[in-house]
Amino acid sequence: MRSPELAATVTPNGSAPAPVAATDSARAGWRTPLELTVLGAIWGGSFLFMRVAAKDFGALPLVEMRLGLGALILLPFLWKARESFRGAKIWAKLALIGVINSALPFALFAWAAQRAPAGVGAITNSMAVLFTALVGFLFFGEKIGAQRAIALLAGFAGVVVLASGKTAGASIGWAVAAGCAAAFLYGIGANLVRRQLTGLPAAAVAAATLGSSALLTLPFAIASWPTHAIPAKSWLSASMLGVLCTGIAFVMYYRLIQRIGAGRAVAVTYLVPLFGVAWGWMLLDEPLTLSMLIAGALILGSVAMSQRAAK
Repeated sequence: MRSPELAATVTPNGSAPAPVAATDSARAGWRTPLELTVLGAIWGGSFLFMRVAAKDFGALPLVEMRLGLGALILLPFLWKARESFRGAKIWAKLALIGVINSALPFALFAWAAQRAPAGVGAITNSMAVLFTALVGFLFFGEKIGAQRAIALLAGFAGVVVLASGKTAGASIGWAVAAGCAAAFLYGIGANLVRRQLTGLPAAAVAAATLGSSALLTLPFAIASWPTHAIPAKSWLSASMLGVLCTGIAFVMYYRLIQRIGAGRAVAVTYLVPLFGVAWGWMLLDEPLTLSMLIAGALILGSVAMSQRAAK
């Protein structure tokens, strides 16, 4: 997945989210939690699909599949808003943000998926919310406040606990480092989008950044394309990663933002690691270790604290 913080910076039509009508309140009472749960399950599943497919595709070919398929799903939104995307300057920005917020973090998560359980990537992904605040403070002059500073420290403590753990006797420290680096890039990307692409339709921006990243990644993917036969389950996992977890999930998320607002929609952040760990445990027989439980609690607690402080 990508950081919900980035998607929350612009709405599908580039305007403020419309409030839920009073006549729709009863339906929204069950609809919103259901959609958030489904979206959390899908984005949590992305780490499962990476875990299955990365070992056969390799990081860059898998990323190319994900970027290309995701861009194709979102292409109609870009076509509809094509008048807003004219000129070399805007495309240079889109390409840069695409590399920072899609190509590189996707590659880091895919690399980590070859070396650690799916739940590890899902847990480190949650750090994106904290890194967005940290990048805003370090590079853009945003105030962070005492509560968010404490949240950051708690989140980093969770990372240390996670990195110190082992799975089947093997250290997962480098995989945790890769996941955190990806989350940090999400934090940079969120701040860049907030300042450089405000007012553009979010789904069209996603299509443009994914498509640009796919083109830039293509030569590296071709150069490292595996020479062995790729099993059907890995092809299926790669396809689901691009079509469902990238393209369709983004459409769902942007519509949620439009209906309930970014502040409520970002709650999906809390569900992704829970589903990521659960899918790995149920479908891949991956262990649920004490360090994962402690780290998950620290990181999710810190994200919750940071979100409350931001309100």
